[in-house]
Amino acid sequence: MEWIKLSISPVKDLIAFLHKKSNTSDVHKKQLFIELRDNLNVFSNGFLNEISYDILIDLLKNDAIHQAIKDNFGFKKLKTGKIEAKHIEDDRNKKYIGWDSEKLIDKIDEKIVELKNIKKMNNGTVQAAKNNIPLMMSNLYFRMRLLADFIRSGSETPKKLSIKL
Repeated sequence: MEWIKLSISPVKDLIAFLHKKSNTSDVHKKQLFIELRDNLNVFSNGFLNEISYDILIDLLKNDAIHQAIKDNFGFKKLKTGKIEAKHIEDDRNKKYIGWDSEKLIDKIDEKIVELKNIKKMNNGTVQAAKNNIPLMMSNLYFRMRLLADFIRSGSETPKKLSIKL
C-alpha cells in the first residue's frame, strides 16, 4: 500500500472535515458522511498498521449507501454540481471530471461490492486472486478521497483580508 504513503496527512484533514459535516439533521447525509469518514480511516490505519487487503476489505462498509438507495435518497444532496479539474489532486482521477456525487458514489459502492465478491469467490482471501487487488484498492481509496475533497470544496470559509489604509 505504498500508494497511500503521500496521502496520509491530507486524509486526516478530510476525516476531521467529514466528522464536522456529519453533524446534520439529515439522517442519510449523516450516515453517508460517517461511512465515508470511517472508510478513509480504515485505509489510513490499515496503512499505518500494515494490515492485509483481506482485513481491509472486511472493514470497508457500504451499508449507508445501500440504505440511501433503498430510501430513494438523492446523492446530489451531498454536494451539488460536477467535479472539475480544480477538485482533482491525483492524475488518475481526471477521468471523473464532469461527474456528480451520485455517479461517483455509485462507482465507490460498485468497487466495494466487487472486492467483497472477489474475496468470497477465492475462499475468503484475495491472496491468490487473479485480479490486481492493490490497483483496485488504490483506485477505491482515491475515489473516496476525491468524493471527500469534492464535498469539502467550497465549504471552507475564505479568510478575510485586512487592508490598512
